[in-house]
Amino acid sequence: MKIALDGFGGDLAPLAPLEGAAQAVKEYGVEVLITGDEEVLKKTAKEHQIPLDGITFVHTTDVIDICDDPTSLLKEHNESSMAVAMQLVRDGKADAFVSAGSTGAIVVGATLLMKRIKGIKRPTIATCIPCKGGCYLLVDAGANVECRPDMLAQFALMGSIYMNRVMGVSNPRVGLINIGTEDSKGRELQKETNELLKTKSLHYVGNVEPREVPLGVCDVAVTDGFTGNVMLKLTEGLAKFLMGGLKGIFLQNLKSKVAALLLKDSLKGFKQQLDYTEYGGAPLIGSAKPVIKAHGSSNATAFKNAIRQAKTYVEQDVIGTIARAVEEEKEKEKANA
Repeated sequence: MKIALDGFGGDLAPLAPLEGAAQAVKEYGVEVLITGDEEVLKKTAKEHQIPLDGITFVHTTDVIDICDDPTSLLKEHNESSMAVAMQLVRDGKADAFVSAGSTGAIVVGATLLMKRIKGIKRPTIATCIPCKGGCYLLVDAGANVECRPDMLAQFALMGSIYMNRVMGVSNPRVGLINIGTEDSKGRELQKETNELLKTKSLHYVGNVEPREVPLGVCDVAVTDGFTGNVMLKLTEGLAKFLMGGLKGIFLQNLKSKVAALLLKDSLKGFKQQLDYTEYGGAPLIGSAKPVIKAHGSSNATAFKNAIRQAKTYVEQDVIGTIARAVEEEKEKEKANA
């Protein structure tokens, strides 16, 4: 399997993508096509003694910056490392795309270069977030600020399929983010979506409050991209605050340091549970080609796991499963009309 990797996307590029690619080749047996300035990539690999077995460079010198207009990917930056990596997947030269670059540019490129799955109105960023008992999938985590009920219903369907096929969750519970659990709560968007989701072939558990989501009340948390992105960033901040607070407590004095040593393994496991690098990245579900958006500050481990995630996405035929599910929903609606 071939993975197209944007070699200059992310805060730690090109070193982190290179290291992650080398680890992925060794652990998962994939081939990685890295786009970017070949001379810089080879120099970086040599300086850090990164093995290049299974890695092919696709030369291009342009890079789309996070501050650039996302739509510039189609014209001014159509020869950037991100655009070229996407073109490799679009043209069938690679099976999946991974980048830690601009989210906006990735959404634009995936929608207009790779296109959407037939019947899907908008692709959605789906982010796995740690919670009690494992993790939940937040959709949308930032791709679509303005949403309609039918869009959220599709997000729910795609998120449920992803959690089942990629994360191995049987019959995923779907919840709609709201300010209360009653049917009367929320704006018209939430009220209409709630009624719509009740008619779908999903394990829908109804409205869920954000404070209950980290406690494992649902496996897929559905909301618009603005609300989802706020939830995501608040969760990241709280995780940093919590880990920083615990570290401060355990370093206060000799007694607390001894306690830290006794709890070392448990604390390590808890820290790992909160570590986004273990999940790799966020799939852009709904794109007609596999797209994984890695965190902007991804290190080598995060890139390795993002490549693993892309590999699983392809192997589990997530796109084909979504396409079939959308068609089934369409036929069901016709039959009930």
